[in-house]
Amino acid sequence: MNALLGIDIGTSGTKTLAIDPSGRILADSLKTYPCHVPKPLWSEQDPEDWWQATIASVREVVVKAGLKPADVKAIGLSGQMHGSVFLDKRGQIVRRAILWNDQRTAAECREIEERAGGRKKLLRMVANPAMTGFTAPKILWLRNHEPKNFERTAKVLLPKDEIRRRLTGELATEVSDASGMLLLDVAKRTWSKKLLSALELDPGLLATVYESEQVTGKLTAAAAETLGLSTDCAVVGGAGDCAAGAVGNGIVNKGLLSTSIGTSGVMFVHSDEVKIDPKGRIHTFCHAVRGKWHMMGVNLSAGGSLQWFRNQLCKADMAAAGLASQEVYDILTDEAARAPAGCDGLFFLPYLSGERTPHADPHARGCFIGLTLAHTRAHLLRAIMEGVAYSMRDSLEIIEELEVPVRQIRASGGGSRSPFWRQIQADVFGRKVVTINTEEGPAFGVALLAAVGAGEYKNIQEACAATVHVERETGVRRVDKKRYDQAFPVYQRLYHSLKDDFKAIAALDN
Repeated sequence: MNALLGIDIGTSGTKTLAIDPSGRILADSLKTYPCHVPKPLWSEQDPEDWWQATIASVREVVVKAGLKPADVKAIGLSGQMHGSVFLDKRGQIVRRAILWNDQRTAAECREIEERAGGRKKLLRMVANPAMTGFTAPKILWLRNHEPKNFERTAKVLLPKDEIRRRLTGELATEVSDASGMLLLDVAKRTWSKKLLSALELDPGLLATVYESEQVTGKLTAAAAETLGLSTDCAVVGGAGDCAAGAVGNGIVNKGLLSTSIGTSGVMFVHSDEVKIDPKGRIHTFCHAVRGKWHMMGVNLSAGGSLQWFRNQLCKADMAAAGLASQEVYDILTDEAARAPAGCDGLFFLPYLSGERTPHADPHARGCFIGLTLAHTRAHLLRAIMEGVAYSMRDSLEIIEELEVPVRQIRASGGGSRSPFWRQIQADVFGRKVVTINTEEGPAFGVALLAAVGAGEYKNIQEACAATVHVERETGVRRVDKKRYDQAFPVYQRLYHSLKDDFKAIAALDN
């Protein structure tokens, strides 16, 4: 039996799954590990924890699926983007990896823009503005604050590529994940010599760049023995977690867009051409599809906003749901449905963790605006769900402004499981929303890339066509669409009205 593995090195844990060439899930496993916060707003992990979780999850999947070592033909790797693994010349870890959600590098972001000659020139070089989550600011932070560790550093790898090194011995990455380092010429799909020179960084610090379905090496004898696999097992480039999740949703052709509501919200659209937002509001990265690109808008507290409301204000509902063996979110969405579309003038700004798209404002705060004595808890719940949909429409409007075609919107993540929230999305976007037959996320996407690398399919488009199918459609309710179209400009103005106040509030915390 031929099998392919997808391994996703996430922030909370590593998920491994096995599929057959038809896309059928044979087994999966999740192994968790800690995140270290040595100072407020810092976030670090030990790459050794990723490796041990990889070993344990792969071994478990092999046993669960009843696989023999020779059955596994290829592995695809996905992982949290932007993180930095610093290696010395002997391949030893210099310090704990600094993660995507670490906020220590604001000064280094300013330094990058200055060295690049300004934001516009930076956008021309690497298609994106400098942001604290990206990898390049982390490298400069190491140079500025831990010079001895910087002197020891011979290579900088992304999280999934550190696992690749341990699997194959190869120092390699691929275009989708490399795009998030802020060092890749996204248009040319190669490292930016101009920016590296401006930052005075040695190009030798960076790994060789591949396309996502390309084979980057095979398992070493030691890795094969450790995992219970064969040295004939290939490891393909894989993808950063957002691109990998999009592949798993079949977003591999022109006109397809995915909207994902998990803790964060992501609007991800495939593009056959490079489209760069001159205002830097959304990301432009290489896609995990050879020779293609994607645009991506990110909202930091999407499902996280509803989760906050549940945790802080619905403890009795959570207890009742547990006793009745119900899902508390089903109870809350049923209650939200009792309020009318538009919530009788109540708005929620879902900026509980600051915001990325389109504002890139760490000081932004969450707010209910428009409360009256007539409003009920149902209004509050619905306003949260509508506010998240409005925040994602911000990204959709930028995508349309850039003239990237959107023919179909595919919903995924926890928000897609709620028929009510899918309906709100369709009505706010003014477009039909569909769901698909799989919800396995990035690990499934890179398992499909592994299938291409193993020769099961000629390209990722063919693999997705064979394995990913639309199952449900949610149409637009015209009356509610009209209400949302009237309310959306008001929602957009609220941030700009409060922007200076958000900064003043943040100053009070210091």
